[in-house]
Amino acid sequence: MPRASSDPIPPTIEWGDGLVRLVDQRGLPEDLRFIEAATVEELCRCIAELAVRGAPALGVAGAMGIALASWRGEDLAAAAERIVATRPTAVNLKWGVERALASADPVAEVLEIAAEDVRRNRRLGALGAELLGEGSRVLTHCNTGSLACAGYGTALGVIRAAHESGKHPMVWVGETRPVLQGSRLTAWELDRIGIPATLIVDSAAASLMAAGEVDCVMVGADRIAANGDVANKVGTYSLAVLARHHRIPFYVAAPLSTVDFGCTTGRSIPVERRPPEEVVMTGGRRLAPTGTAVDNRAFDVTPARLVTAIITDDGIAARPYRRSLRALAR
Repeated sequence: MPRASSDPIPPTIEWGDGLVRLVDQRGLPEDLRFIEAATVEELCRCIAELAVRGAPALGVAGAMGIALASWRGEDLAAAAERIVATRPTAVNLKWGVERALASADPVAEVLEIAAEDVRRNRRLGALGAELLGEGSRVLTHCNTGSLACAGYGTALGVIRAAHESGKHPMVWVGETRPVLQGSRLTAWELDRIGIPATLIVDSAAASLMAAGEVDCVMVGADRIAANGDVANKVGTYSLAVLARHHRIPFYVAAPLSTVDFGCTTGRSIPVERRPPEEVVMTGGRRLAPTGTAVDNRAFDVTPARLVTAIITDDGIAARPYRRSLRALAR
């Protein structure tokens, strides 16, 4: 279902007869371009290479991969296995695949999933906006806006909802090394929406908090364990520790589909390792000597005890999360 043309950000992912059309996020911010995937392999390549990313968007992409396989008369089980393997930490990818597999009409199902994602994100945003005061200075990490979803956003959707309600938030945008989803994507989205934002290097967060210039931290999640442990873009755990030290609220915003009730704690969440080139190269230029050992962990796990609240589309969960998240799921 295409979004209204008045939205300043184009649809992240759309279904068209036998094709998946995506914003190619690798080109932003300089080049707003689109890419089409006509096969499961092409879509998996888009996912693995971060042409499409963000937990809710991956859920939609996973479902669309099953729709592509169904459209082409391919083995759905084999397609599902291939899709889920591309990004093992993001539980929404598996959720979208399984939901499409369970439908008698995967194409109709993906259209509903995409439309439902936007509706749920708007509801999440409205709920979370109640936690922000007038003129809140919010520190973000990675990208959790419209580009990370079928539309609107999760953590950035909260800030967007506060902006739309006249609360005038301001955003500190963490650059988010190594592939700069904050500076490339979040700053681009905020500029299009018209929300005041200032880009910072990741290592500046502590000094901003110490100076009293951050009112809260708002991040998304790629998977939330049943006990409230949160897997998110690497660097999130550091921000949570800093926020606790400086007595600053640390909020996580994610749809309830991101909660993996089969995962007891964060210790069970697989952490994706990505190619070393993301760390040692930028813009075609080498940043480290050839042969340098690299450990490129794409995610870290923030313990539930450091999370002030988890904002979902079905309500706001508080500690103990094992109880409150389960209550929301019911």
